[in-house]
Amino acid sequence: MSVTTQFLAGIRKILKTLDGEALRDWLKVEPPLPQEYYNLAAELKDRYRDDDALLRLVESSLPEDDDVPEGQGTSWPGFVSFMKDYLEYWRDVDFDSLLSAHQLLTALANSCATALNNPTYGTIMLQTGISICNSFTTLSLTLNKRPDLTAMLAAFNSGDEEQKTVIETTAEIMQKFFTACLTDRSSPRYGQPTGKKLGIYIFANKTLKLLVMNNKSYLATQLLTNIMAKSPPLAYYPASQRVTFLYLLGRYHFNHDLYWRAAQCFQEAYMQTPAYFQKHRRIILTYWVASNLTMGILPSQALLQRPEAQYMAPCYSQISAAVKKGNYIAYQHAIKQHEEWLRSKGFPLYITLQWRIRPMIWRTLARRTFLLTYTPPAKDESRKAAVLKLADFKTALRYVQRRLEGYLPANPTPKGPQANVNNYLLKAVSNSAGRRSRKSTLVPPPGGPKRLLANEGVLTGNMPITDHHVESMVMSLIGQDMLHGYIAHTQAVFAIMGRRNRGSPVVAGWPPVAEVILKRSVEPFVPGWVKDEAQ
Repeated sequence: MSVTTQFLAGIRKILKTLDGEALRDWLKVEPPLPQEYYNLAAELKDRYRDDDALLRLVESSLPEDDDVPEGQGTSWPGFVSFMKDYLEYWRDVDFDSLLSAHQLLTALANSCATALNNPTYGTIMLQTGISICNSFTTLSLTLNKRPDLTAMLAAFNSGDEEQKTVIETTAEIMQKFFTACLTDRSSPRYGQPTGKKLGIYIFANKTLKLLVMNNKSYLATQLLTNIMAKSPPLAYYPASQRVTFLYLLGRYHFNHDLYWRAAQCFQEAYMQTPAYFQKHRRIILTYWVASNLTMGILPSQALLQRPEAQYMAPCYSQISAAVKKGNYIAYQHAIKQHEEWLRSKGFPLYITLQWRIRPMIWRTLARRTFLLTYTPPAKDESRKAAVLKLADFKTALRYVQRRLEGYLPANPTPKGPQANVNNYLLKAVSNSAGRRSRKSTLVPPPGGPKRLLANEGVLTGNMPITDHHVESMVMSLIGQDMLHGYIAHTQAVFAIMGRRNRGSPVVAGWPPVAEVILKRSVEPFVPGWVKDEAQ
């Protein structure tokens, strides 16, 4: 009996017993491998170069039985087609050629997904499908890092109407497995999952990882919609699948600027991860803290002192301190100092912390400017609204801009008593001609102002700050409810509302950021996260 015939005979025995794990162990697709697989490959190359002859061999070795006893199984057309593709894979595969191996594995994975769809015996393919998909996704990610090979693949598929990347093609095939599991009717939706439903979150996680980690998050929207419509509650699945899904779901929402949703997912994933899995907790915590920062929730020192937080603590503690003090210079320094680490965690994280934190720093800087320049009214003027002069805020912003451009503090000259601290602030930018002035607090750096990148200035690069910019900045903060009041255009001031009711113009004009953002961000549930039937 030939090696191929013996191999197919062993497959038929496994089908009769419906042993999915044994079938998975039999149908290997990548090294390391026993010698029998290399013998099988050699025989297929030598005797079965013709595809039709190979199909006839499979059909004769794996006939479809009519009267199958209960508890036993048999082959079906989809499985026969899969086995033909499997033998073709071993006949033609060259593990030294990533591109050809990937094309063969793509065809095999597609065939496996089709066989899994069989309503009667498809469940036996679940473990095999998971195994093949593990190899397939690993090879796809490896190939995606080789632009020379992906360019060759794109040239090969240049005639297609819609060209797709390696990641997109792989994710589409993963979604076929996911759909086959999701639509299985072996158990009620809100009951304990059985059969193919056991694989829902295995394939959902594979798909989400491919898309989220490769900046293709938008392609996962339909998958999450289907989960919300048909999936059993996540709590029924093993902890590893739950935590992985919650982390990837959090990454999906984070990439779409939905930070409250992301924070809920990261928090639950972190809480469900045992403390001894420090690497996993560190990955989750990196994004959980970032999500909270965008909502004005700063990490506590106790959290940043945990073992899994030691690598991120310097970055997040510096950013938090800058937000508290409205120190835009310290904030830019922290981003620059830790840029390599932030970029290594993903471009969305870097971009989020680069731009989403700025309004909170502007808010705090406006508050500090108000505290420096505000003079409480006399009793007969107590009904007047407390105001922040936009000119004063502009002075503070221009001072920050000059410092970012490299201007240095001048040696201060002795000053007499000041009736209003604002006079000191106004001197900060008085040296506009670049000459040392006895009244200036800043002098130009040697060689002239530093040329800033687009993301390094208060606005963008070296763009001068105008009255229009300041007014727009304050209006945006009012629109985000970070400031409570209105702009009096004729007087060029920000007027605070509710001072008498709140007892203090600072409390009235600068409500807590976290309270404001959470008020408009909290939702009844997180889309994509199925909890229970009542949801």
